[in-house]
Amino acid sequence: MKTHAVIEVGGKQYLVQKNDELIVENLNRNTDETVEFPALLSFDADKADVDMGTPELATKVTAKILENLKGDKIRVAKFKSKVRYRKVRGFRAQMTKIKITSI
Repeated sequence: MKTHAVIEVGGKQYLVQKNDELIVENLNRNTDETVEFPALLSFDADKADVDMGTPELATKVTAKILENLKGDKIRVAKFKSKVRYRKVRGFRAQMTKIKITSI
């Protein structure tokens, strides 16, 4: 039985196993909804049996959405010397916290 998998969410790849909690980019889904991600790679704990997809496997990894949240604030400052130009703006990315339920 496969215990680990590599999934792709929002252009990034994550190594996951059952009951892992991840914070990924916003999925635009409601809380307590289940989502499926295609597995790119799956293997067991001792790495004896490895399945690689080209580019994806037929198996799916299911996850449950725990909450939608915001990331840390990023401050962007613009400054020009000698002309008294200063501008500071902030940005907080929308994130989704998920829990892997099955591989």
